[in-house]
Amino acid sequence: MHYDVFNGDADGIISLLQLRLAESKESVLITGVKRDISLLKQVDVIKATSVTVLDISLEKNIQSLQALLDNQVEVFYVDHHRTGDIPKSSKLTTLLNTDANICTSLLVNDFLQGKYVNWAIAAAFGDNMQASAKALAENVGLTETEQAQLNELGIYINYNGYGASVEDLHFNPDDLYQALLKYPDPFTLINETGSLFWQLKQAYLADMAKAQSAKVISEKTSVKAVQLADEAWARRVSGVFGNDLANQAPDRAHIVLTLNKKNASNEEQENYLYQDSASYTVSLRAPLNNKQGAGDICSQFPTGGGRAAAAGINELPSLMLNKFINMVKEYYQ
Repeated sequence: MHYDVFNGDADGIISLLQLRLAESKESVLITGVKRDISLLKQVDVIKATSVTVLDISLEKNIQSLQALLDNQVEVFYVDHHRTGDIPKSSKLTTLLNTDANICTSLLVNDFLQGKYVNWAIAAAFGDNMQASAKALAENVGLTETEQAQLNELGIYINYNGYGASVEDLHFNPDDLYQALLKYPDPFTLINETGSLFWQLKQAYLADMAKAQSAKVISEKTSVKAVQLADEAWARRVSGVFGNDLANQAPDRAHIVLTLNKKNASNEEQENYLYQDSASYTVSLRAPLNNKQGAGDICSQFPTGGGRAAAAGINELPSLMLNKFINMVKEYYQ
């Protein structure tokens, strides 16, 4: 039995999309919301004969990976997040690169020698790797209009992956992946009236309009922090809103906080340190002109992790918020 394990964001979905467009394979799909990265533990070690793992940190899945290898399961692992110590095994094949300008879909694109390059470009845009996406798009001769369309598509697929649970999302990531398999060329999807592209665009624009009124809780030369409420739209938009802020001010780090406390009153939400039991989901974006450190900073907190340019914390206690903001400020000042 083969398993395909992939992050539920644009990079994870499109990485698998490229591989399965190139080689169709019957498999068990394992994915989830973007922040659900400990996915490898869901693989049945006894039933699995082979596993493809895409866009989830090896460091965060090391125990499950080692269990598969110990059981002589073939694993193909492609990723750009923190790796930690990489196991040595003849059963493990890796394409790992933590460079801040590389994403998993670009690694898969190289592996497939550009067979589905337009999808890889969309994924790179979705992962906010603007320079890498544009360079590849120009290399294959895409017009500015085509680049703008793939940029939108990548952003919308990425946006769909954010949420505390699948219930927050517009589409379950595995359903979205299977729907996209019908489109070897992303421009067919974009040009199709009423397609997923247009459905996600409408939802994205509505949520982003609400995000424009986000409360600024700290604004320094090196970092800006904004707070969103404990609502589904805010959880959906947290990551792409952080990317948008980063693109507007590329010399500054950006923190987007989403309140985790359920059923908090409006008055309580106004006070971002309103009580000890509150916590925040954190999206951190390093300055686009200095894409380093985000993963290292967030990894110092129990539920944190990520990569050099973009990282997050699933549950940051409110009493640690000032400490976190100061760490970010000092790192990038």
